[in-house]
Amino acid sequence: MLLNEKDFKNEGIKIAAFLMAESARTAPKSKGEDVIEIVYVDGEEMEKIAVQMEKMAGGGDKDFIRDAESVRKSQAILLVGAKGDKTVGVNCQACGFESCSEFKKAERDGENFVGPNCAFRMIDLGIALGSAVKVAAVLGIDTRIMYRIGIAAKKLGMIDSDVVMGIPLSASGKSPYFDRKPKK
Repeated sequence: MLLNEKDFKNEGIKIAAFLMAESARTAPKSKGEDVIEIVYVDGEEMEKIAVQMEKMAGGGDKDFIRDAESVRKSQAILLVGAKGDKTVGVNCQACGFESCSEFKKAERDGENFVGPNCAFRMIDLGIALGSAVKVAAVLGIDTRIMYRIGIAAKKLGMIDSDVVMGIPLSASGKSPYFDRKPKK
């Protein structure tokens, strides 16, 4: 058998994404409670995200268009999100409330993300994201954490978390996620 790298690039990206997902899943979590949601996206579903991002640029943030172009240059996306409504119960006040019981009484809403969120749950999300992109770096896969991808995927109903980030993945001669110019 003779295979050109182009013949197995997408399969390699998928394997890398699955390993990234497992690293995010096993990352340390506050009180050992897992509130992380992980979704793998490729193919036509990625185009749906890119189109949604372009629609969202109408709100004045033209970088949605720039990031949609990055999505189209990717082979896959890993969505990583967290539910922030369950507190750790330490009354730290980082959420802006006097106590966890006050936090639990707060009305939760939001246009892009749902909040307020327990700060520890958002820290858990950050650790999971860091764990995932660390694996990608070790494997030589280009990534960038993008909140605009997460917003678009959430609006499309692809993931149910309160706060979502998207990690596009690429294996190309030059990372498509840097040297990007803002859209005017």
